[in-house]
Amino acid sequence: MKFFASCAKGLEYLLADELLALGCERATAAVAGVNVEGSPEDAQRAVLWSRIASRVLWPLAEYDCPDEAALYAGARAVPWQEHLSPGMTLAVDAHVSGDAITHARYAAQRVKDAVVDAIRAHDGTRPDVDLDAPDLRLSLVVRKGRALLSVDLGGGPLHRRGWRQARHEAPLKETLAAAVLARGGWGRLHGQGAALLDPMCGSGTLLIEGALIAADVAPGLQRDDVPGLPPSRWTGFDRTQWRALYDDATQRAQVGLAALTPRFLGTDLDPQAIAAARDNAERAGVAHALDLRVADMGSLASSDLPVAGASGPAAVPTPEAVAAAAQDPLDVDGGRREQGSDRSGHRDADASRPEAAAPPPAGLVVANPPYDARLAADPALYRALGRTLQRVVPGWRASLLCGDDELARATGLRARKRYKVFNGALECSLIVVDPVAEPVREDAAPRPLSEGAQMVANRLRKTQKASRRWRSQDGVDCYRAYDADLPEYAAAIDVYTPLDTPDAPWLHVQEYAAPAEIPEHVTRRRLADLLAAARDVFGVPRERVAVKTRAKGKGGSKYGRFDARSEFLRVREGDAVLQVNLFDYLDTGLFLDHRPLRARIAQEADGRRFLNLFCYTGAATVQAAVGGAVQTTSVDLSGTYLQWLADNLAANGIGGPAHRLVQADALHWLEAERGEYDLIFCDPPTFSNSARADDFDIQREHVRLLRAAVARLAPGGVLYFSNNFRRFRLSADEVEVFAVCEEISAATIPPDFARNPRIHRAWRLQRR
Repeated sequence: MKFFASCAKGLEYLLADELLALGCERATAAVAGVNVEGSPEDAQRAVLWSRIASRVLWPLAEYDCPDEAALYAGARAVPWQEHLSPGMTLAVDAHVSGDAITHARYAAQRVKDAVVDAIRAHDGTRPDVDLDAPDLRLSLVVRKGRALLSVDLGGGPLHRRGWRQARHEAPLKETLAAAVLARGGWGRLHGQGAALLDPMCGSGTLLIEGALIAADVAPGLQRDDVPGLPPSRWTGFDRTQWRALYDDATQRAQVGLAALTPRFLGTDLDPQAIAAARDNAERAGVAHALDLRVADMGSLASSDLPVAGASGPAAVPTPEAVAAAAQDPLDVDGGRREQGSDRSGHRDADASRPEAAAPPPAGLVVANPPYDARLAADPALYRALGRTLQRVVPGWRASLLCGDDELARATGLRARKRYKVFNGALECSLIVVDPVAEPVREDAAPRPLSEGAQMVANRLRKTQKASRRWRSQDGVDCYRAYDADLPEYAAAIDVYTPLDTPDAPWLHVQEYAAPAEIPEHVTRRRLADLLAAARDVFGVPRERVAVKTRAKGKGGSKYGRFDARSEFLRVREGDAVLQVNLFDYLDTGLFLDHRPLRARIAQEADGRRFLNLFCYTGAATVQAAVGGAVQTTSVDLSGTYLQWLADNLAANGIGGPAHRLVQADALHWLEAERGEYDLIFCDPPTFSNSARADDFDIQREHVRLLRAAVARLAPGGVLYFSNNFRRFRLSADEVEVFAVCEEISAATIPPDFARNPRIHRAWRLQRR
C-alpha cells in the first residue's frame, strides 16, 4: 500500500531516509512530506518511531471534487460502517486549495456530515464529534479538483511526545528539534560517546530530544496517558501488532534509560525557562542525565562541559542513526555519479567512495536562538553565540537553527552546510559547523617557483590570456583553465568564480593517473609544482584550492580521501545561479563541459515541459526553468543530489508543484511513466552498481533507455542524449527504428575543452 507521512517543509529528505531505515519499501520526498510504500505494520511503526514526521496518513478514498456537492457525495460513498464502530467519535482536519472549495472548516464540516449520514443510514446510530481525542481522526486534502480522504493513524500531530507540559516562550516543535539533531549527526555521534550542549536551551526541547535519541526511546511511547493505548481506534488499526511494537519499544527504552549517562548540558538566562526544562526532563525520564543551569552563555567555560564518554547500550541501529549516516556529506551511496564517474575526462572503473571521516568531535552544540516576531532577532546575540562557541568548544560540531542566512552569518562561524527549513510559516536557516573553530590559515611568505612550476605558470598565463575574450563575451565565470597541457603535469584545473565574491576565485584540481613507470615521488613533486603555479597565477590561498589526488590502492589507481567541508559556493551560468561543492565529492555539482548543451536547453525550454533523467544536481533543470519551461520533472536515485537540486531551484526563486523532483531509478521510472514531455535531457553515467537499484551499463542499456525516453516525447519534442564513456558506440541501426538521430557532439564542446573533444558525445533525437 501507499501512504503519506507529512513533515515541516525542508525536512522531506531527512524523513524519507528515516522511513527507509524503519523498513518501509519506498519513500519518495514530496512537498512537506513523503510518499511511502509499505505495509500497515510499517505505517504503525512510523507512528511509534518517526521523530521527523508530523502525521502518518493512510488513504481511504480519492475522487474528483469540482465543487461542494461532489465533496459530500464522494465522502458519502465510502462504506463508513467498515471504519467506525457504534459509539466511536470522529474528527476531520481539512486542507484545501483552489477556487472551487476555499474554506477548510466548511469542507471538514461537509465531510463530517457525509460520514454521519452514511452511518445513520446504515444502522441508525450517529457518531459524535470529539475534536481533541477522537476515536477516528480523518484528514481531508482538496487540491487541483481532487479530494483525498485519509485516516490519521497517529490520532493527531506526532510532535506531541507527551512529556512537554511546562512551556516557555515560542517553544520549538520536537520534530524540528529532531531534525536539528539529525543534521548535526547526533544519531551517529551519541553512539560514539559525544556530549550535547545547548547554551540557549529554553524549555529544553533540543536536549531532551537528544537524550531520548541516545536512550533509544521511541517518540510515541509517552503520547497517551494510558500506556499502550492505540493512537487510533479505527477498525482497520491492528491492535495486536501495535501492542507488539509498543512492548518492544518499551523494553528498549527501559534498557536505554537505565544506561543513559550525564552528557547533556543546557544553560539559559531565564530561571522560568530552566524550571520548565527540568519539569519536562523529569516527565521524559531523562532528568538524571541533564545538567540544566541558570547562566549567561558568555560565562561558559571548558571546565563546565560534560565529559564525552561511553554511551549507553549498543542499541539496535536506530532510524535516526541510519538517517544521519545517509545524510553524511561523505555518504554518496545513492549517487550514481560517485560510482566510477570522473568528469575530468578520464573514466575510472574503480572510483571508490571516500574513506571514513576523521574521528568524531567530543561533542555537538545545538541551539535555536530567537528570531521571530515574538522573540526579536538580535544579530549581536548571534555574534556572542559564535564567539562563545569558538572559545569554549572549538573542536566540537554545531547545528544551529537561525532565523535566516543573515543571522546565520552573524554568528561568524564557517558553515559547512546550510539548509532551508520551516518553523511553522517562518523560513529559517539551519547551519552545520564542523569544527566550530576557524581553520588556521597559512601566512608564511610564498616560496619562489621551481623551474617546473614556472613552466606551468607560464602556460596558465598564456591560456588565460587566450580565453579572456570569449569568456568575457559569453559571460563565463566557471571554466577549465588547464587540461594536461604539459603532459608531464597531468591534471585538470577548473576555475570557479563565486557570485558573492567575484574577485576571489576558487580552483578545483583533479590529478590524472600517471603512467606506471613514473616513480611515485616524481608524480608527487609534479603535482606540488602544478599547485604552486596555479596558486601563484590566480592569487588564491591554499584553502581555496580543492585537490583530488590519485592514490595507489587495491585494484589500481583511484582517488583518495575527500575533504568533508560541506561548503557550497554560489556561481552564475548564464541567467542561472547554481551551487557547487568543490571539496566533498569527486565532482563539483556542475559539469563544465556541458555548458553549451545547457545553454541550448535554456533557449528551447520556453513554454515547454522538460524532463531531466539522471538529473544529478539539476543544473540543466534550473536552466530550463529559468528559460521559461512551464513544467520540469527531474529524476535521480540520490536524495542528496535532489536536495542539492531543490536548493538550486530555490536560489533562483523557483518552486512549487510545476517543478517535480522524483527519487527513483531513472530507467525503471521512465518505463513506468505515461506523461508527455516536449524537451528531454538524458545524461546517464557510464555504469552504476548502486545497492538501491539494478546494475546499469550505458553501452548495454542505451537502446532500451532511448526507446523509453523517445516514447515520452510529445509531437515535435526533442531528446538530447549525451554520455562520456570514451568507448561508447551508438547502436544506430536499432535506434533508427524508432528515432531520427543526429550527432551534435562538436557543437556542444566549449572552447575550454577543445583540447579534449572526447570529453563527451551528444545526440539530438526526435520520434520517427
